[in-house]
Amino acid sequence: MSSEPIERRVSYIGDRLRGSYCPLCGRKYFSVRLYCPSCGRVSVGRMGCLDLFYEEGVLEVCTLIEEPTNRFRGLGPYVHGVVSFHGGAVRVPGRITDLIVDAGIDPSSLEGRRVVPRLRRRYAVRPSEIVSTASLAFTFSDEYYPHQPLKVEEPKVRSERPGIAGYGVYTPRFRVKEPGLERTVPFIDEDAITAAVEAGKLALIHAGVDPSLVKKVYVGSESNPYAVKPIASKVAQVLELGVKLPGELQEVDAIDTQFACKAATSMFKDAAALTCYPFVETPFVMVIGADNAQAAPRGTPGGELDFFVGFGASAFIFSQYDVIAELESWYSCTSDTPDFWRRDTQPYPRHGGRFTGAPAYFKHVEKAARGLMDKLRCKPSDFDYIVLHQPNEGFPLKAARSLGFREEQCLPGLRVAKFGNTYSSSSPLGLAAVLDEAKPHQRILLVSYGSGAGSDAYSFITTLLLLDKRGRQRFTVRWQADNPFLTYVDYATYRRFKAGLELSY
Repeated sequence: MSSEPIERRVSYIGDRLRGSYCPLCGRKYFSVRLYCPSCGRVSVGRMGCLDLFYEEGVLEVCTLIEEPTNRFRGLGPYVHGVVSFHGGAVRVPGRITDLIVDAGIDPSSLEGRRVVPRLRRRYAVRPSEIVSTASLAFTFSDEYYPHQPLKVEEPKVRSERPGIAGYGVYTPRFRVKEPGLERTVPFIDEDAITAAVEAGKLALIHAGVDPSLVKKVYVGSESNPYAVKPIASKVAQVLELGVKLPGELQEVDAIDTQFACKAATSMFKDAAALTCYPFVETPFVMVIGADNAQAAPRGTPGGELDFFVGFGASAFIFSQYDVIAELESWYSCTSDTPDFWRRDTQPYPRHGGRFTGAPAYFKHVEKAARGLMDKLRCKPSDFDYIVLHQPNEGFPLKAARSLGFREEQCLPGLRVAKFGNTYSSSSPLGLAAVLDEAKPHQRILLVSYGSGAGSDAYSFITTLLLLDKRGRQRFTVRWQADNPFLTYVDYATYRRFKAGLELSY
């Protein structure tokens, strides 16, 4: 069994991929050192922190592990090797992930390629154990996952209203095809935690924000690997949000939220409010929706959901500084409508059949949208885009038409046919797709939906800074939808990947 103290020590170093360097002799080490072995005691207290988390390395040498043992068996055959950074000054061991190893592959053909670190599960664990993660997994940066450095800038422009200062969307390269639909599939070492970290990392890159200025993070999910333990604490540690404190602590408030598919969007208004609260300095707040949406196998009760569920995460950073889309107003509505649920200890959710439509989705989405338009005294033609929660293609199109919107206002944000229903990342992913192509001074209506049930409607108005920040983001929604390096898997592989790295008794 894994030891919590050991796992804590390993994760503190490995999750962030950090090391040390000596300012006296320039030597670099893949470990946190109090002094330099070359310089001796004169280096005590002078060692600097070496952060490799946002850097690009080179796979120098590797080998094929054909028959993994024990906790690594679930990975199947995989490639392991040595990755160098800073021209070979630092070398770390690592596993190549997001790679389905074909029979007869020559590992030497992979050597010399550039790679970027990924936070992934290290090995399989039992359901009662701690999930082991590390950034010692790497993907090739010349394919689906490009290298994107973090370039921090000082906050410059302060807006009158809070809004979105940056965003990021993460989905894996793997897909499974259905008639008229393809869906994202997690690699076997991924889960909601790893997706949340990747989306948050991309949002920081896009915003150009110093992570120490993010004093609050919300992570909304209904597929937390733990029944009792937050995702947000791991996200805060890996991304180094807030100010570092002695004893491996950080001055940041991290909290999980749960309201089905609106677990993230329900916190947009709270995040915006915190950034302009007069008595607490919270210049930036991060909100993440991350889900490894689960469904029972086909042919079993609840198995019809298996045609639509996807995997991914979306992260948004709210602030009054350097805002790309101001939050104009919001409106929420809620009722006790049990259209979709999962009881504790049950592996898969159930739903209320035809009741998920009219009395659940349509009732709440349309009420929230109309409530916000009445509040703003706006009509559909006053908006350039509308983004609705998208469990499938039919529901949001039908709701948009009922509200009086044209199809061309809805289609730019309707991405479910490429990614599936990513649950708490569903409508946020659609918002990101719109922000990827919107022009300044355009108005966007976002309406989320969460089973149980409720909807949040938001009106955003884009700013001139939207164009200034657009070039920072290479891993756009369109890139992830139409990339030539997508890998399609069969249904059996999809089910194995969705199950993830878990050991059975």
